[in-house]
Amino acid sequence: MPGKIFAIGDIHGCAEKLAALLDRLPFTPGRDRLIFLGDYVNRGPDARGVIERLLKLKASCPGCVFLKGNHEHALLEYARSGELDYLRLLRSLGVEATLESYGAPVSALRELSFLPAAHREFLENLLPDWRESGYLFAHAGCEADEEALDDGAALDCLLSTRRAGQAGQAGETDETVVFGHVALETPLVAPGRIGIDTGAAYGNLLTALELPALRFHHA
Repeated sequence: MPGKIFAIGDIHGCAEKLAALLDRLPFTPGRDRLIFLGDYVNRGPDARGVIERLLKLKASCPGCVFLKGNHEHALLEYARSGELDYLRLLRSLGVEATLESYGAPVSALRELSFLPAAHREFLENLLPDWRESGYLFAHAGCEADEEALDDGAALDCLLSTRRAGQAGQAGETDETVVFGHVALETPLVAPGRIGIDTGAAYGNLLTALELPALRFHHA
């Protein structure tokens, strides 16, 4: 019997909700797959706890997939480039909550010196997207053609577009796109797209999508 796929929406430092959601999933390690859609840090209170939990999952469930979100991308790009635009962006994204979870000052952002080595390695190895069983999993969906995605030329689209959450916008791919990024009150199910960011960091639920059953789990 083929395994199930569970896609988990934007966590944003909500470690307690992540723990509760994982406890509720009918997930069988070694058979089923967990796919995390990115945005593990910022806004919520315990980014450090979230990454610690994900690292434990990575060690115990080698088939887990961890995608990059725009929040992780901004963090890494600021460390790489030192550009003030990224610092301003990070402040607008609630990076102070992440720093507080590590007990670090804003000055530690420049070289990510506040991150344990394993946490930084985890962030640096996040994937831009994942394809499986007729689905394209990406943090923000896509609006590029498949050739551009295959060439890796659509990273900004995969991490930052908001078109996937808008009416009539399914992207230009034959696959069903499963995405987060756009905070919704309830999951979005529309032709060619499924949105599962339900605003955990804003006091709402953290959501997981179970495939192929198209069943939702919440915490």
